[in-house]
Amino acid sequence: MKLAAPLLTAVLACAVPNIAPAQALGYMDFAKHAAIDQVAMSPDGKHIAIAVPSADGMETQLHIIPLDGGKDVQALRFGRQQHVGNIIWSSDDQVVVSRAKRDPLKTQPVSYGELMSSDIRGKTQNTLFAFIRDSGTISGRRKDHGFASVAMTLDQEPGKVLVEFTAWPEREGDEDQSTTIYKVDTRTGSREQIEYSKDSATFQFDHDGHARLRATKDDNDLPVLMYRPVAASDWQPVPKSLAGYDMNLLYVEPDGNTAYATIVDKAEPAQLYKVNLALGTRIRLAGRGDEEISRILYSGHDGPPFGVIYDEAKPSIEYLDPGSKWAGLHAGLMKAFPGQMLSFINWSKSDDKLLFYVWSDRNPGAWYTLDIAAGNKIQLIDRAMPWIKPESLASTIPVSFKSRDGLTLHGFFTAPAGAGPRPMLVMPHGGPHGIYDTWGYNSDAQFFASRGYAVLQVNYRGSGGRGREFIERGYQQWGGSMQDDLADSVNWAISNKLADPSRICTYGASYGGYAALMQPIRYPDLYKCAIGYVGVYDLLVMKKAGDVKDSASGRRYLDRVLGTDVAQLRAWSPSQNVGKIKIPVFIAQGMIDRRVPMEQFDSLRDAFKSNGVPIETMVASGEGHGYYKPENRAELYKRMEAFLGKYIGPDKH
Repeated sequence: MKLAAPLLTAVLACAVPNIAPAQALGYMDFAKHAAIDQVAMSPDGKHIAIAVPSADGMETQLHIIPLDGGKDVQALRFGRQQHVGNIIWSSDDQVVVSRAKRDPLKTQPVSYGELMSSDIRGKTQNTLFAFIRDSGTISGRRKDHGFASVAMTLDQEPGKVLVEFTAWPEREGDEDQSTTIYKVDTRTGSREQIEYSKDSATFQFDHDGHARLRATKDDNDLPVLMYRPVAASDWQPVPKSLAGYDMNLLYVEPDGNTAYATIVDKAEPAQLYKVNLALGTRIRLAGRGDEEISRILYSGHDGPPFGVIYDEAKPSIEYLDPGSKWAGLHAGLMKAFPGQMLSFINWSKSDDKLLFYVWSDRNPGAWYTLDIAAGNKIQLIDRAMPWIKPESLASTIPVSFKSRDGLTLHGFFTAPAGAGPRPMLVMPHGGPHGIYDTWGYNSDAQFFASRGYAVLQVNYRGSGGRGREFIERGYQQWGGSMQDDLADSVNWAISNKLADPSRICTYGASYGGYAALMQPIRYPDLYKCAIGYVGVYDLLVMKKAGDVKDSASGRRYLDRVLGTDVAQLRAWSPSQNVGKIKIPVFIAQGMIDRRVPMEQFDSLRDAFKSNGVPIETMVASGEGHGYYKPENRAELYKRMEAFLGKYIGPDKH
């Protein structure tokens, strides 16, 4: 199918694009899905592949666009309610994608383990991995009982990739899942098995596609690392001289021995090392003692890391060699987009054309190409949300403070322009363990700021971004010190005259919804209202309902992070303590949520009803763990604005 016009916009002269005057944003502006999900450039630098959602977000197509400005644009689709994910070019004219589904609380579609390939004309297409049921007398071509993902493209063999395939369990709750690595010809669909593990495993490879690191988990869910010192070696345990706890092999030089890896020895944030695989030795290159490396910057199409990005606190960049041409190029582009962050996405094989991504607290994201051969010409490909005008949004400021027990905590404060204390929402993130808030565009924070509220996000103990020790500080503290951290953040904002102490509310989704209702139980004098969205409200119910408890590892996880003390679980469950909640409450839920099912919503609603206390509610049919349909998201924003206006509205003094 041909599009009427290409998606490419005008060429820029190495500057931030001019933007139209600010306009007031409505509910739907914040509720709509991004216009562009993913972008990937072909190895020859001649084409761009873009995942383009439909207006209602119920389908994502793959658009193949020539970068020379030609009009021969191809649009490929799976069908209604089907999405394109994980775009990978296997050669100059061949692209591999996964069939994907939407996860409401994530910005991009999530693969469900099927891989398809197509040439850029859409003439030759293949189902590489899928489970296709028989239909009448027609037998499904593929019967792959498992989840497939591309692990590596093979530059020396254009059109071929390595695919990691993990089998589905034989029975519900069964965790005996094997992993196989196949070499796959994406043009023909033929495959060759090259590695196998009877346990679910992650393999990482050297420059030539030989598996050199294998990670599995033991019965306590701890990593078990095996490696090959040279490509022909048998598997053997990774020595302590390389990694004490965990290791992630990022890049191996063409010599097959010199490697770059992020490594954890105990429970510290991962550090970047240069590694000699044959000798089992290493040299530290980058890393911080209290903050994770969030992104790696690579040298050209096929080169080692030249820098790292940190983003748990104030976003920052560390160049391994500030004098290198790659660091100079990245730093130069950063100057061209002041006040924003920038990541390299793809280089052409000849390293003369770059696809990069720019984002900020007020910019939801935009993709550009840099053509070095054409005099460093920068070309805008597209913006993720072109209707969002950065100058109409509020700034997000990184903040840090000390908890009551002396722990340094980081967070982000978003507020409309002006000085003085504001009505404020405390917005704890979901997860909670391993997830963390970062500096960047956040639709919820920007919506509330556009209505006159300040928003405080805190990476309380248990959050990610700071290593395993910090995550484990939150274990069995869901209703304890994790709540103390949130309360400490409110008191910090009050003492710094950022928040009006008489107009503070709390709002969150998933674990954030749990925290939103636990805060007024633990700290009744701090808040005037609370909003829970797809929240956990009963920890005992969490152990009985929802998809986490479906597997043995999930049940171990719940015991590990929640504990097994029934009395404590009751004391830290909002639905068991509604008598202590003395403020107005609004809760919203998706009717088909499997992660936090209706039993959680019902437990809280029914407890309030039994106490004769009315609360506001919103239940959306056909929605899961977070609202996906833009109209439901917009209605939720509308309802929350009205709710907040009653109790802490900017016009209330």
